[in-house]
Amino acid sequence: MGLVARQVEAAGIPTLCMTSALDITRAVNPPRAAFLDYPLGHTTGKPGEPELQRRILAEALEAFVSLAVPGSVKELPFRWSEDESWKDRAFAEGDERTERFDTPQYQNEEDRLRAESGNPPPCPACRT
Repeated sequence: MGLVARQVEAAGIPTLCMTSALDITRAVNPPRAAFLDYPLGHTTGKPGEPELQRRILAEALEAFVSLAVPGSVKELPFRWSEDESWKDRAFAEGDERTERFDTPQYQNEEDRLRAESGNPPPCPACRT
């Protein structure tokens, strides 16, 4: 995401990355980021709590004003729970991502044929 954000910034559009993975965010060095110490997948707050989500987003958007040094990360003051026990559970449950492959995976045979022919379908957004 940092590469995309830097390219968008180079085109003159300010960006803000929302993150719950501080080490990864610092490694990819986006132009500016807001870190929320919540479980992965909850980068903008808890489900079903729209007021909290609004407060988190408002606090994060303030980074456009307060962060002047490229690569800065604003650490948001919100906490998932009273203690940090959720982190122990998150690490104990392990990695549930799907298996990774060294070869391309396609949704169906038509996708495979298009990819291998070198003639992808026209982009519906840019019509090229």
